[in-house]
Amino acid sequence: MTSAPVASPPGDLSIASRCEPIAPDMNAGPLSAAAAAATTRTAGAVATGGLRWRSGFASLGPAFLTRLRPTPLPEPCWVARSVPAARELGIDPAWLDTAEALDILTGNAPWPGTDPLATVYSGHQFGVWAGQLGDGRAILLGETDRGLEVQLKGAGRTPYSRMGDGRAVLRSSIREFLCSEAMHALGIPTTRALCVTGSGAPVRREQIETAAVVTRTAPSFIRFGHFEHFAAQGRDAELRMLADHVIDRHYPACRATGRFGGNAYAALLEAVSERTAALLAQWQAIGFCHGVMNTDNMSILGLTIDYGPFQFLDGFDPRHICNHSDTAGRYAFNQQPNVAYWNLFCLAQALLPLIGEQEVAVAALESYKTVFPREFTRRMAAKLGLDEVRDDDHALIDGVLKLLAAERTDYTIFWRRLSVAIRTGDLAPVRDLFIDPAGADAWLRLFSERHAHVPRELAADSMLGSNPKFVLRNHLGQQAIEAAQQKDFSGVATLLNLLETPFDEHPGFDAYAGFPPDWASTIEISCSS
Repeated sequence: MTSAPVASPPGDLSIASRCEPIAPDMNAGPLSAAAAAATTRTAGAVATGGLRWRSGFASLGPAFLTRLRPTPLPEPCWVARSVPAARELGIDPAWLDTAEALDILTGNAPWPGTDPLATVYSGHQFGVWAGQLGDGRAILLGETDRGLEVQLKGAGRTPYSRMGDGRAVLRSSIREFLCSEAMHALGIPTTRALCVTGSGAPVRREQIETAAVVTRTAPSFIRFGHFEHFAAQGRDAELRMLADHVIDRHYPACRATGRFGGNAYAALLEAVSERTAALLAQWQAIGFCHGVMNTDNMSILGLTIDYGPFQFLDGFDPRHICNHSDTAGRYAFNQQPNVAYWNLFCLAQALLPLIGEQEVAVAALESYKTVFPREFTRRMAAKLGLDEVRDDDHALIDGVLKLLAAERTDYTIFWRRLSVAIRTGDLAPVRDLFIDPAGADAWLRLFSERHAHVPRELAADSMLGSNPKFVLRNHLGQQAIEAAQQKDFSGVATLLNLLETPFDEHPGFDAYAGFPPDWASTIEISCSS
């Protein structure tokens, strides 16, 4: 069902495409050299909010970025804040109650010690080379001494905005904020979100909406597309600088002599392939659709990045397309593992000038084909409460996915009810999910037989810790967004509280874990979201 790799790669590894850089847009407000120097402090200086900043991506130099200031928004207000994300950064959560924090995190005031910039990258979008792209509405403030980058998304135009306004709207900002923190709580590698601020400033999408800014954090926001950019232009020196930066900061083990005869760049490709494979296994096991897996939306660290038209499955449909813009179904749920491999092949093309031999690059990709199915099986075994994976468990896993697909059974509710049933011994609530219980009964017999020699409490603990009660369903997000558009942010706060501890019962909030209403299927999320 969801575990079979791997689609055909996009051709040989030689680089044929070229793209030309664009001139900076001076309306974006780039900093002069003097101004940039004035806003940059030496590593170790204490900044507002209690953070210490150090030179990170900015050290790569002007070929990789443009320094600029965020564009202010009028009359900002707080929409949502994540206390756990603040603590991970080393920020006193009390600072997030201040007017100073509101101004800084909206982009209305400089954050002392930071060196704001936008980065340039290129990429393949929907399988087609798109040429130069870049941070069109995201401004990287800097890197803290804890090794976390801080970025404002929606903070105004940059030289890479193309024809865009550089803004984010309230609805998409709330969705990204909530899903970032939800994925983190589910144990899935992801960028995180510190806060959302809003403004009444108008932003035109399909209709006029209001502006918002998400403060995002990650160890790095570098994407596959950063490498594609310099490879496509034949700029091997910059390509090597970027690869060395990533290896030294995030993959130092790639320098060790061993596999690939000490070829650190081949080792990097293999490490990224394995992290990406593990990430995709988690997506498929939890029922998460990304919606727009372009190479410029693929993290070099194997993080979930760029929450646009995402969705957690309601009814289990392997062919589900969550992105209304994806008319061909390229990024359908069951295509995600293959697309990830395709994207890794594009990364291999980009790294080939550094790796040297095509055969070595292809070999570095091979581990994806073993890591993904292994990790997917391991994740599914945990969902089934199995303490070890036996050969016949593959049939049990495949059988349950076919069973769920046959009736489009609600994915999250099925797994949670099965988890509870292991503890109580009552399978009736699970059977009630199926119109035709015969197929369910046949599979449940196999499941029960498999659990005959598994300690019930251990199995229940594993399942209840692997199968969340709460996920960010589209209709829940939509309800919170509609209230927020009327200046009522309580729905966002309630959802955040549930999603931060999604495996807990949260008595009194069962409605948030119930079946979606009929109108939920009419929600359309597109790339413009």
